[in-house]
Amino acid sequence: MMARPWGQVSVSVYETARLLGSAPWLEGHDRRRAWLLAAQHADGSWGGPDGYAVVPTLSAVEALLASGGTAEESAARRGLAWLADRLPRLHRLPDMPAIDLTVPSLVERIAARAHRLPLPRGLTTRRLDRVRQAAAGGAALPDKLLHAWEALGPAVPPPPAAARQLRTGGLVGASPAATAAVLAGSRAGSHANGRADSHAGNHAGSHAESTAAAWHLRQIAGRFGGPVPVAVPITVFERAWVLSWLSRCAVPYTPVPEMVADLHAAIGPAGTPAGPGLPADADTTAVALHALALLGLPHPPDSLLAFDTGEHIATWPGEDGASVTVNAHALDALTAWLRHTPGDARRFGPVAARLTAWLLERQHPDGWWEDRWHASPLYATMSAALALAEDSPHLEQDTRVRIREALRRAHDWIMAAQRPDGTWGRWDGTAEESAYAVLTLLLPPADPSRVRAARRAAPALTAGADRADHPPLWHDKDLYSPLAVVRAAITAACHRLELAVPAARGQGGPG
Repeated sequence: MMARPWGQVSVSVYETARLLGSAPWLEGHDRRRAWLLAAQHADGSWGGPDGYAVVPTLSAVEALLASGGTAEESAARRGLAWLADRLPRLHRLPDMPAIDLTVPSLVERIAARAHRLPLPRGLTTRRLDRVRQAAAGGAALPDKLLHAWEALGPAVPPPPAAARQLRTGGLVGASPAATAAVLAGSRAGSHANGRADSHAGNHAGSHAESTAAAWHLRQIAGRFGGPVPVAVPITVFERAWVLSWLSRCAVPYTPVPEMVADLHAAIGPAGTPAGPGLPADADTTAVALHALALLGLPHPPDSLLAFDTGEHIATWPGEDGASVTVNAHALDALTAWLRHTPGDARRFGPVAARLTAWLLERQHPDGWWEDRWHASPLYATMSAALALAEDSPHLEQDTRVRIREALRRAHDWIMAAQRPDGTWGRWDGTAEESAYAVLTLLLPPADPSRVRAARRAAPALTAGADRADHPPLWHDKDLYSPLAVVRAAITAACHRLELAVPAARGQGGPG
């Protein structure tokens, strides 16, 4: 992670396709086009199963329609046929960031190329129109919108925050697509005003800013071989999750002092973002706080209170909806701090108690939780179960009883969901989701039946720990995989399993 501070992350169909039209000057253009053609599924779609294919397929189709060429036209028409068949029948789209902007925008762009498609049921252009009008009028917009700025189209001028990010971080909203769209739109504006510029990456800001942005895009495209990820850099997010999981599960490792110091320095009064170009969010803040506490360098969790709605912790102020995993991670951070500083119980204890009740109320009757930041309920279930299982001083006795019952139901659901080959997974058995199941099953005390179930996943975990790639299951504009984070979860599960087997033997469990 120190050698690759931008993060180890999978590439994105959505993001790569956006670069085809807005950054044809960027090295690797032909590789991106070839990669996109090769990534199409047999049914004509791109991306994940179910509704997760809508955004990447729309993005790929629009890009290939604009590219020309026989192969591109054939692939685009197959994608159009898939969209025309599926969009009217979709009852619900996944809760992906900016999906109410990206989908209407892409449908609009495809219609401009003489191919009309219906919007999925329940989705309109209202929010996209409002954001465009606000941006055109110079209204202050949340920084989180910069991550999907490409969805607004070239006619919408970027806000001052975009220029600031180009000066300081090199990318707009930590997004290659947003950055390329800002540069392309500004360059078109320069040409329209008679200020033609031979540098294809230039925009209406300073030459230094355009050079820095173009340099970053070139480096990212080169690092990933042409295709690009949906978010980069993800420095703080990656380090926080990896250190938290390894430390929580007592994996023997020596933390890099500079990495821990950087993580500590990243937490400001308003929290910390996942990486440069993104706004501070409660999830990254909470996991960073938890990791630091586990490493013996606890940091006061005051910044989490900036995200407190009075009912739950929002991912960021003004969030639509709420996240189970964000609140589970916030509870982790608060519990760790209260263990270290019990004198703060009056201030943080009521918040922790409220989050505990909030999580308990959101468990499904069958025992699982779901979340807006991950496609698999196993991730949400693990996050909630691990946070609730911490023996915290803020808990009343009746709450402890409710937690035990909630954990029992979670364990029962996981045991019933195991596949014949010993793995777990929403669509197929994966090492990542099996790791989440194992970490939940092995919560103390070590029940022999749960240990036996966990042991059946050992071959998949061992193989997954050595894999360089993993299926994309995490939510952004497109599904993605934070590869180092996933490997850390698998490593943590392997280590917990090694520790649990002797414990189960001692209780008369399997030999």
